[in-house]
Amino acid sequence: MSRDFPDAGFRVLTAVPDESAGFALLRLTARDVGAVIAAMRAHEALAKVSVMARGDGVATVRIETTAPLLLVAAKRSGLPIEMPLDIGNGVAEVDVTGEHDRVAALGKRFDEMGLDYEVERVRQRVDPVRLLTDRQRELLLTAVELGYYDVPRRSTLTEVADHVGIAKSTCSETLQRVERTVVREFVDDLPNRPLDGAVDGTGDSEADAADTDSEADDTEAEAEPTPTPPRHRP
Repeated sequence: MSRDFPDAGFRVLTAVPDESAGFALLRLTARDVGAVIAAMRAHEALAKVSVMARGDGVATVRIETTAPLLLVAAKRSGLPIEMPLDIGNGVAEVDVTGEHDRVAALGKRFDEMGLDYEVERVRQRVDPVRLLTDRQRELLLTAVELGYYDVPRRSTLTEVADHVGIAKSTCSETLQRVERTVVREFVDDLPNRPLDGAVDGTGDSEADAADTDSEADDTEAEAEPTPTPPRHRP
C-alpha cells in the first residue's frame, strides 16, 4: 500500500497480532488522505478499515488485516515490536529488544515468510544505573543538587568535594570519569552514531587539556581577591 502512495506516511501506533488476523491503529498523513483510505478499503489483505478521526492531510485509522506477517513473525519468535512503527514507500522501520537468539529467530521467521529485511544496527542496552559505581552515582547526584552543573554554577568544585568529604583532586577526577561515561553512552545511543572503543592519543590529550582548563577556571572562581594594602602619605 505504501508503495502505491510514496508520499504518504503510515505510523502504526498500536498493533495486536492473532493467528489469522491482526488489528492496528495507525496515523496516516498524505496530501490526499481520501484516496489513500479508498485504496486501503479496496486492498485484499485489509478486511476492515475504519476512520476514527480525520483532519487536513491526516487521519487516524483502525485496520484489520488477514496477513499480519510482521506481527506473527514477532509473536512466534517471542519478541515484542516497539511502537510506534513507521512505514514508508514499502519499508517498515522496526525496533526490537530481546536476547540474541530471539533476534536471530525473528530473522529466520522473516526468511520463512519471504520478507526482505536489512539489519541496520545492533547494540547492547545497558541499565543506566549500572554505568556508574555507587560512589560515582552519589557524587554526580550531589553535584547536580548543589548546582555544580547549573549555568551559571551555584557551587564550586571545592564546595562539592567538601560536601561529600573528599579531596578536590579526587572529586575532579571522579566527575571527569562520570562525565565521560555518561556522554559516551548518550552519543552511542544516537541513531547511526556508534562509538568505536578506541580513542586516539590526540583526543585524550585534548580532553585532558580541556579538563585542566576547567579546573583552572574553577580555581579562579574560588580564589578570593587579595586586598590592596592602604597607602599612607608621609
